[in-house]
Amino acid sequence: MFHCGLLLVLLNLSPDVGGSVSQKEVDKHLDLGRDFLAKGQFRDALTHYHAAIDGDPNNYLTYYKRGTVFLALGKAKQASQDWQKVLQLKSDFTPARLQRAHVLLKQAEFNEAENEYINVLNFEINNQEANDGLAKTRQAKYDYDDFELMVQNQDYHGAIDLLTKIIEVCPWSVKLRELRADFYIDYHDDITSAISDIRFTTKLVSDNTNGYYKLSSMLYRLGNVEDALKEIRECLKLDQDHKPCSELYKKIKKIYKNINDASKAEELRDYNKCINSAKSLLNLEKDMENVRYHGYHSICKCAKDTDTTLSIKNCLEAVKIKKDEDILIDTAEAYLSAELYDDAIRTLNDALKIDSGNVKIKEMLQKAQQRQKMSESRDYYKILGVSRSATKREIIKAYRKAAQKWHPDNFQEGNEKKQAEKKFIDIAAAKEVLTDQEKRAKFDRGEDPLDPESGKHSGFNPFQEFHQFQGSPFQFKFHFN
Repeated sequence: MFHCGLLLVLLNLSPDVGGSVSQKEVDKHLDLGRDFLAKGQFRDALTHYHAAIDGDPNNYLTYYKRGTVFLALGKAKQASQDWQKVLQLKSDFTPARLQRAHVLLKQAEFNEAENEYINVLNFEINNQEANDGLAKTRQAKYDYDDFELMVQNQDYHGAIDLLTKIIEVCPWSVKLRELRADFYIDYHDDITSAISDIRFTTKLVSDNTNGYYKLSSMLYRLGNVEDALKEIRECLKLDQDHKPCSELYKKIKKIYKNINDASKAEELRDYNKCINSAKSLLNLEKDMENVRYHGYHSICKCAKDTDTTLSIKNCLEAVKIKKDEDILIDTAEAYLSAELYDDAIRTLNDALKIDSGNVKIKEMLQKAQQRQKMSESRDYYKILGVSRSATKREIIKAYRKAAQKWHPDNFQEGNEKKQAEKKFIDIAAAKEVLTDQEKRAKFDRGEDPLDPESGKHSGFNPFQEFHQFQGSPFQFKFHFN
């Protein structure tokens, strides 16, 4: 990026149209390039070295300096080209030959690197840097021969270890990194390490469309759909007509939209849309389990209050793919919604094995254990026939309906009336607890606020409760015998 000051300098140094650049102007560019280089402002330095070379294309030192800047910017190919130009102009300039040899070794161009180090030693036989470089080059070359022998003998683990040793000496080799990535996938099932190598190749080669395609494919295989979409877009920026990248982009884009739609719908509590988006994802992607995980997980979370059977089924499918604390917590919540307390407790214990210090898991486990204990006594939601997510209005409506049905005045004396009285008391108790925010919260935590043994229960009249809502004139007597 140009700075305003730099632009003015360049304008002052530029010759008139049709004129030539004077040596004085070239020297000013070289001085400014040196100053920017010393400050680490490599792009600004590069601009001045370009201008200096345009003014004097036969100055080998300027090519050498520009090559140094290219290398600092990670542009090894352009640096090597500049140093070749230096050697064309001055074949005995060993610093350029030495730098070129170093780059060739890092790129695993063993034969060329070896020749360049030997050429340096032909001019300077005691050059220690060249001797060290030559020894490294020959050792890496021998190691690569041993690597190929290991592959022939199917010693793939040993081959990967040796390849890693070679890459430490030759970190800029696209070929070696691609080779190791293939070995990681084929013989270690280690996609994460393969991704690291392929990502590095996209930085080594600026127009590496094939690298971006591989990178996106591997990220997608891991289920990292958003990152996969980002990398495939980089491929299309380089070549919008790249057919494999274009086809993969269309697929990933649709999958990402479904994941995003499900997530937003969940946040808005539009659970039907969440489930439908997740089902669309599962229909689009039949093979990649890590991608399908997103669909299973969304249905697991979004169906737990409306369809516990569907929720649990998808939770378990997700757990088969990836068993971490997040999916185990959601699975336990689905079990709790279905009142399958033993399964919820077992699942939460599994989650604690993964993260023993997780406070949320511990609180849920305590809640599940309390609910299991309470399931052996009264369940106020069951009594009124409402879900645990029911609103106060829904609870009152259910209470009125149940109270009218089981009001003792509707029954003749005898066992039926006694049964009705018991149910009516339970119905009134359920209404008292579930319409009171504090009492309902206690019950949801696994504590019965009306349990006489708790010592916290304040008495209530079930018939007074009913009359409050209905204005009923019914009169009757309790039967305690």
